[in-house]
Amino acid sequence: MTDNNTECRTDSRWSVTRVRSWWRQRPWLVGCNFIPSTAVNQLEMWQEETFDERTIERELGWAAGLGFNLVRVYLHDLLWESDRSGFLRRVDRFLEIAHGCDIAVVFVLFDDVWGPSPKLGVQPEPHPGRHNSGWVQSPGLAALTAYRAEPGVSARLAGYVKGVLTRFAQDGRVTIWDLYNEPGGYPFPGSAPVGEACLPLLNDVFDWAREVSPSQPVTSGLWSHPTEPVSPEITRLQLARSDIVSFHHYGPSADLERYCELLESQTERPLLCTEYLARDLDSRFETHLPIFRERDIGAICWGLVSGKTQTIYPWWSWFDEEPKPEPEVWFHDILRTDGTPFAEAEATCLRNMLGRRGAGA
Repeated sequence: MTDNNTECRTDSRWSVTRVRSWWRQRPWLVGCNFIPSTAVNQLEMWQEETFDERTIERELGWAAGLGFNLVRVYLHDLLWESDRSGFLRRVDRFLEIAHGCDIAVVFVLFDDVWGPSPKLGVQPEPHPGRHNSGWVQSPGLAALTAYRAEPGVSARLAGYVKGVLTRFAQDGRVTIWDLYNEPGGYPFPGSAPVGEACLPLLNDVFDWAREVSPSQPVTSGLWSHPTEPVSPEITRLQLARSDIVSFHHYGPSADLERYCELLESQTERPLLCTEYLARDLDSRFETHLPIFRERDIGAICWGLVSGKTQTIYPWWSWFDEEPKPEPEVWFHDILRTDGTPFAEAEATCLRNMLGRRGAGA
């Protein structure tokens, strides 16, 4: 694959020259996927009744204490549909808190993983011992199925994307737009994937972003292996349309090295890993961060504080009939709800590597 290195128009993909210049102006981007420990999913995080400023401020402070300068945060289309002014006001407040901690933000607009039927209102309590039991897709399987047959669905989602991007298109507190997380992914472990039903929306969301022409680059993250469980057409579209090439990787360091080499052979664009850290799968800070640093690849782990998402439990906890006690080795996440680390050695490793001092709590 060869990138077009000509200067881009305002409504087209950023050129390699432009995006590499943008990348060089920033520090090494290192952080975590963030949701406050008091929220089970995106809706509970952002709805007015459950928007928990105190917890957000406290936990972003802990992230900064570990040395993180970036968080990746999921939005949801239903929040725009139900209360767009209030939603934007809360997003602005979140950005204010993050900026006060010297943390930039990557926002995610759509997601094909976990619960396929999102609903506003009171969210379910987490299923004991189950990884991400309450997380929900955006826009959800029903919307994807109706996407081409019902023009109103496309118009509604276009309004959401353009509305959010327009509001923050020139906002320096937002560093990157991640337009679509794991398109074609799985509602639950063992279930049938969304598959190519995502392709019309995946293509359109890039078009809508180009219409807005934000000052920040846009991306959609690749699955982590050549044998990825989604259609190759999804991957081709992501590679062809992303300004920055982002990806996920939940495997050992040798496999990460090979995958990074593969990506570097396919593109001259900056690379950003938007999900890693699965201790049971040999994806760890001490093994992976040196690779990311050496190759100048941004690194965003999954999770910060253990909470209602219960991502300290592995993906396969979905198959456990009875809940199990807290695992001896956490799958994701770094800190407990009092700010103390799951593993002090990990926290020390992060602070030393990222140049911060002092406790996370």
